[in-house]
Amino acid sequence: MTNSTPKTSSLITLISVFFFWGFVAASNDILIPVFKEHLHLEQWQAQMVSFAFYVAYTVGSILYFLLSRFTGGDILNRIGYKNGISLGLVISAVGTILFYPAAEASSFAIFITGLFIVGLGFALQQIAANPLMINLGDPAKGSQRLSMAGGVNNIGTTIGPVIVSFAIFGALAKGAKLENLSSVKGPYLILGVAFILVALLIKFSSLPNHIIHEDSAADKDKTADERDIFSYPQLWMGMIAIFLYVGVEVSTGANLAEYLKQHLHVPTDGVAPYVSLFWASLMIGRWTGAVGAFDMSKGVKQAMNFILPYAAFVLFLFINYIANNDLGPFYMYAGVIIVIIAANILSKGSPARMLVIQSLLGIVALMIGMLSSGMLSAYAFISVGLFCSTLWPCIFTLAITGLGKRTNDGSSFLIMMIMGGGIISSFQGFVAKDQYLGIQYSYVVGVMCFAYLAFYGWKMRNLLAEHNILAEETISTH
Repeated sequence: MTNSTPKTSSLITLISVFFFWGFVAASNDILIPVFKEHLHLEQWQAQMVSFAFYVAYTVGSILYFLLSRFTGGDILNRIGYKNGISLGLVISAVGTILFYPAAEASSFAIFITGLFIVGLGFALQQIAANPLMINLGDPAKGSQRLSMAGGVNNIGTTIGPVIVSFAIFGALAKGAKLENLSSVKGPYLILGVAFILVALLIKFSSLPNHIIHEDSAADKDKTADERDIFSYPQLWMGMIAIFLYVGVEVSTGANLAEYLKQHLHVPTDGVAPYVSLFWASLMIGRWTGAVGAFDMSKGVKQAMNFILPYAAFVLFLFINYIANNDLGPFYMYAGVIIVIIAANILSKGSPARMLVIQSLLGIVALMIGMLSSGMLSAYAFISVGLFCSTLWPCIFTLAITGLGKRTNDGSSFLIMMIMGGGIISSFQGFVAKDQYLGIQYSYVVGVMCFAYLAFYGWKMRNLLAEHNILAEETISTH
């Protein structure tokens, strides 16, 4: 794209798929206990819901790369970006259709097969949508547009479980048990219809079907098509960064409930709003980071730096108010939000600088959480969501910068590394055993992840500038 300002209609259309990714991923947490109870599964078997969904990203990315190699060129460059997103939505719709026979037969195998297919479709959507969002206007503001899209993704993670839970249990009296799995198929069939409708909307939208990739200065002597994809350090180092970023984000949230139960004596039925605040923190941070994506006067932009994050916080309070959760412990968190606002202002829109600043803040938060107690430690661990919030767009933007015609290959490899969420969280869960580090000090795993992410941001700031690929001053929020 050559236009510096993308059409609002194009942004809204593309952002809709980011909402679906969050909606479905978070809703999986509702399915796990339902399947465990009704299909008489052990806990590790029930966790196959998450495993099947997230491993599909890796499988989908590998398939994309192999098919591109053996069919004569990059798939998206041939079929087009919006066509690729539409195809991904149709694939995901096929997965939701399988929920009908799965519910009828009470078959766990068919259920997770359906989720796996939904994840395969999401993989293709992500491979296409992330670079398209970066290039949908001024590339210098690409990471900020991804932050905005991530904020919409987190609206999906916030309301998805509420809607799916109501669709499954809403008609039951309080305390009554679900008799069968028939009520599970309804919301997912509706979701499948929504996938098809959005696929048609994107297919006939004004979104660009192709991105013009320019070879970087590093490719003057060898075209991007001839150059080994792994010869780009920003990519292979970025793959490690994505693996660790998703890992620290997922593992921090996944182990939070156990920490609250052991050290703050929060009962199982009381941990939900704390976990909700962790995921809402990602929304708060992403709404903050999205300010630079809009063309506004300096004064309005400065005001929005404060208004948007607190608007997201109010949305969290409102959702939990509706759910009749006690909001008393959370009002003080408003003060913590000031930190992410300051970090966003200090970053000046640079993905490399933002990655360094927020990774260092993540380390500080985890250290405070490990060395303190009470609500201070809880706030510290929850605030990791704030500092993870914009790391995905920062890493993704840096990792595909300068890849030229190999951008889509690079995107597929980055999506593949989403599997870090399952692996890192499992590793932290292992070392959290009392005979090892214990739950509180197990968060040192996150410290190590953040340390690499800070290093990656520092390294890319210098490396890309040396190759005249990305100059620090070209990334601006103004």
